Amino acid sequence: MSAKDRKAAMSAEIRNAILTLALEPGSDLDEQAYCEAFDLSRTPVREVFRELDGQGYVELRENRGTRVSDLSPAKLRDFFLSAPMIYAAILRLAARIADPSQIVELERSQAAFKESLRIGSVADRALANIRFHEITGEMAGNAYLLPSFRRLLIDHARIGMTFYQPQSAEMTGNLETASLQHDAIIEAIRNRDEARAADLADQHWALSRDQFEMFVMPGGLDGRLGEIRQPTMA
Repeated sequence: MSAKDRKAAMSAEIRNAILTLALEPGSDLDEQAYCEAFDLSRTPVREVFRELDGQGYVELRENRGTRVSDLSPAKLRDFFLSAPMIYAAILRLAARIADPSQIVELERSQAAFKESLRIGSVADRALANIRFHEITGEMAGNAYLLPSFRRLLIDHARIGMTFYQPQSAEMTGNLETASLQHDAIIEAIRNRDEARAADLADQHWALSRDQFEMFVMPGGLDGRLGEIRQPTMA
């Protein structure tokens, strides 16, 4: 394997570990350990860290090394306020301009998501779901929205890990509903129905929102973080 391939493998491993909470928010990355694990010198490892910093996965700190991007109360507030609006905008644009090959790719990702619900782990489900939404972002292809959307998906995956480990029959039912909503999103995009796509974005957000709150605080966002509660979408 070439050094380029080893760098790519290292980057993918770190991204997936962050998305699935194998690397927790705020945890330090051991530069030397990655050098040894991927047979790389410090320079290419630091290049990977810089790329991941630019994408929002990690934070480079002068004289203090690299750590996983944090989930502070302020950042969570921004997440809950902006996520519904950005998702709706992305799906509207996807419905307007997606090309047939992208719709085929979205259908394939949905098949993978369904398979992960059937036999996959919690991490498999979270990663499959994020890939589905990544493709809708690629469909939208907007130079202003896409960077924000990609950063949003990082925290969506981490917060959403609670959604993919259901602890009741209702929560299990929500997973099935999420899958049906994915199917409806594909249909809306195929039919160029922008209004329907935006409405589904609201429904999809509302479905998982309460469990997202569990990630922040078992009692939801009332109390210490109550001020960041997002009003229910109409």
